[in-house]
Amino acid sequence: MGIVEEETDESLYWMELLIETKIMESMKLEPLMKEANELLAITVTSIKTAKRTR
Repeated sequence: MGIVEEETDESLYWMELLIETKIMESMKLEPLMKEANELLAITVTSIKTAKRTR
């Protein structure tokens, strides 16, 4: 699960970089970034739950 968190976070970083450098329009990446943030939140919650139940 830690790898999923890292890779999702890195994907968000690159999407933000694409927007900041004006390589891509934010409108095209916003849905992907929203989904990535949702996946990140789910993953972090799962990690916390797994640590608590050990």
